Amino acid sequence: MKKLTFLACLLCSLQLAAQSPEFDARQYETEAHLRFLASDELQGRRTGAPGNLIAARYLVEQLKSYGVKPLPNAPDYYQQFPLETVTPPASAALNIGKTAYEHRKDFMMMAGNAANAKTTAIFAGHGWVDAASGHDDYKALDVKGKVVFVITGLPDDSSPMAAFNSIPAKRKLAQERGAVALIELYRLNFPWQFALNYFGKPSTRLAEKSDEVKSTIPYGWLKEKGNDPIATLVKGSAQKAVFSSSGGSSERMYVPNVVGVIEGTDPELKKEYILISAHFDHVGTGKDGGAPFTPEDSIFNGARDNAMGTTALLLTARALAMKPSKRSVILLACNGEEMGLLGSRYYSDNPLVPLKNVVFNLNADGAGYNDMRYISAVGYGRTGTDEMVSAAAAAFNLDVIPNPVPEQGLFDRSDNVSFAAKGVPALCLSPGVTGFDEELSRYYHQTADEADAVDMEYLLRYCQSFAYLARMIADEVERPQWAPGDKYEEAGKKLYQQ
Repeated sequence: MKKLTFLACLLCSLQLAAQSPEFDARQYETEAHLRFLASDELQGRRTGAPGNLIAARYLVEQLKSYGVKPLPNAPDYYQQFPLETVTPPASAALNIGKTAYEHRKDFMMMAGNAANAKTTAIFAGHGWVDAASGHDDYKALDVKGKVVFVITGLPDDSSPMAAFNSIPAKRKLAQERGAVALIELYRLNFPWQFALNYFGKPSTRLAEKSDEVKSTIPYGWLKEKGNDPIATLVKGSAQKAVFSSSGGSSERMYVPNVVGVIEGTDPELKKEYILISAHFDHVGTGKDGGAPFTPEDSIFNGARDNAMGTTALLLTARALAMKPSKRSVILLACNGEEMGLLGSRYYSDNPLVPLKNVVFNLNADGAGYNDMRYISAVGYGRTGTDEMVSAAAAAFNLDVIPNPVPEQGLFDRSDNVSFAAKGVPALCLSPGVTGFDEELSRYYHQTADEADAVDMEYLLRYCQSFAYLARMIADEVERPQWAPGDKYEEAGKKLYQQ
């Protein structure tokens, strides 16, 4: 007799459970989604890996079964987008004046062609040029043939999102001006050792458009020591430099977002859209995960992060497909979130419905939970939706934790920020978190984050509150708005031409 597949076993279990007088279809459907998405067979759903593609197919088939329709530019429910996996240079050397820097200790090169030069090191601010505002860090600077040092991020935005998103443009600007290499002074709010461990190995990013000139300039990060030649360099004094790099390599692949639409019922409001999002990828297996593992368990199943959020998206799709809301609803399952919000960034740059017609983004994501009395509202107080958030929680005997662990900057670390940065009012509804404590750390990006460790009754209530909130916002005549003074308010005014 052939061994039953995991899915076959799951279906058999569902049929048997349905015969029980205590059977609760809502509870079991919720649990079934989570158990499949977080199963060992999907091998941690790493973007582009077979398990990730199986998860995408599962989501497509679920949306089809609910009656969710495809969008014209994604007739098969897939929005394919290009990624580039970059292997960093194996070796590099840097001397500024009489100071030698050790590769993968004091600095690290992350991409670019091989290079070898005795030249000059020069500082160029943030390495940024913006014609609209007149900002030009290269004005009056001759960087041809030189190693250019710049600060991570943008002149008006030092967030990690701004730092990562600006890298391609900064490389292009330096390359166009003839620089030998571009090295950013690492000033992000993450430990330097973490950066070395994470970015010192092959990494994946959105690929440049095929019709664009590919950036080949060597690129890396350097950690300042405070009493080295970098301090003098930043003050405007150029330094002698010797630089070499063995060069990196890259490989392109295409991966899918999953997207569908439910048409609204109101003749006017259906022209507006609520975007419901959740990422379905996770970090994979073994060394890909970046956390301890054993020969007995090397799979980072990602039950909490983010099979819970993906399950919430599926149950919301089912509820709204059965009884559509006044506004139309886009369901977007994002890929590549764990690699830097790649899928949501691609969608926000290449939307299948114009973003000016999208009035809100409700995102489901989280690092897990440590208090089942609550749900967490990341973005609470910013979009005029607070009363609806509280009502959605209370309907399922939950309270709200507004903006938990603010020092972690959670709003700008999940897919909602890809749309907020474009001006779309956004909120991330997460499981209940009171702090990054031992309970949370036990599962966050760990092999222990499996379906058996999730409280299924709490999962259902979280999903129900999420779906109820989505319906309330989609039915509310008044559109959500950024609060006055919010960092994304100006982007919203520009998007909606207010």
